[in-house]
Amino acid sequence: MFFERPDAGETAVLVHVDFQDEQEREDPGEFLELVRSAGAEPATLLTGSRKRPDPRSFIGSGKLEELRELLEIHQAELVIFNHALSPSQERNLERSLKCRVLDRTGLILDIFAQRARTHEGKLQVELAQLEYMSTRLVRGWTHLERQKGGIGLRGPGETQLETDRRLLRGRIKSINKRLDKVRRQREQNRRARARVEMPSVSLVGYTNAGKSTLFNAMTESRVYAADQLFATLDPTLRRLEIADVGPVVLADTVGFIRHLPHKLVEAFRATLQEAAEASLLVHVIDAADPDRELNVIQVETVLKEIEADRVPILQVMNKIDLLDSMPRIERDGEGKPTAVWISAQRGLGLDLLSQALSECLAEDVVELELTLAPQQGRLRAGLHELGAVREEAFDDQGRTCLAVRLPRRDFLQLMARLGENADDYLPKQHQHKPVWEA
Repeated sequence: MFFERPDAGETAVLVHVDFQDEQEREDPGEFLELVRSAGAEPATLLTGSRKRPDPRSFIGSGKLEELRELLEIHQAELVIFNHALSPSQERNLERSLKCRVLDRTGLILDIFAQRARTHEGKLQVELAQLEYMSTRLVRGWTHLERQKGGIGLRGPGETQLETDRRLLRGRIKSINKRLDKVRRQREQNRRARARVEMPSVSLVGYTNAGKSTLFNAMTESRVYAADQLFATLDPTLRRLEIADVGPVVLADTVGFIRHLPHKLVEAFRATLQEAAEASLLVHVIDAADPDRELNVIQVETVLKEIEADRVPILQVMNKIDLLDSMPRIERDGEGKPTAVWISAQRGLGLDLLSQALSECLAEDVVELELTLAPQQGRLRAGLHELGAVREEAFDDQGRTCLAVRLPRRDFLQLMARLGENADDYLPKQHQHKPVWEA
């Protein structure tokens, strides 16, 4: 007979197992940060090593007895695993240990439930949690209304956990319908931005790499930023002026993490679509993190999963103040910026980042030498209004000789407003091209 889950206690015994397979390994330091981000008080960390997980208890009978002793010593009511457990393993562990057991997926879901602020974010977290719980409902747990919340139990609320599978499926169907409506609205907003030909830049990166701090520094915003995992969950959009480009939309997105639960990637697909459809991705990397290369690989894996791996990427190596390094721009063989070394916290190298963004986004800038007749004064005035005139002179016939530089998009819009044919002025390489190419 299944035990009745007690009131949630926040003191937790942590379990981390090293496996021979490199792909299955997790970082115990990151695990500790996750636990603290969820609000738990780690009592102790039980470690071990195995070739493969035990199919029944994940850790085997010896470690299970050791875990039972640690729970008694520390008077803990919660065990958190730094690994994904199957529903049967979780149930077997809870039956044996007489306490709540939470795996890595449930822990991350709980953090997301705490951090979601927008209507869409809350719906996405609830959907992911309900789908996760649907495999873990058992007939013996019928009085869950006595729960008071706790690590792994936030989000949908106590009443959702006491429903049967039929009601769960109904709730999931209802949330999917509401999310479809939100996704359609978001898609309309993206199409509206495309119509005004405004490029978008999405900040992506491993969690706690400094994306929100950089976002605040670039846009003078007050997005919540803290030295913790998943400090920012809901996407934030701001308008940003870039030299030679004009206004762009800058998006701050949720941070990625190693082995990010697939259910979360699916649930947050609409949010992550901002990255997939951006003109440029700014991959923020913690340059001082010894595991930065592994973190980069993990971010690239998620970007591929959401089909954003074809979007151009500019790497930003953040936190150089911790390395005593100087701000700089790295370029490829063609002179195109590939990485910028900065400190968002200290404001170092932000001018170089703006320069690199301008170069990456303003690849379609036109430089023209125009000779305008006196009756073309409106065109001359329009170019001056756009700040595109670099040099101006007049010839003996009273014509105006202009040297101009401006984004092709702005030039095409000016030509359309004046009823002029842009191809009469543009060199061949700038004719008949789409205004923005990914």
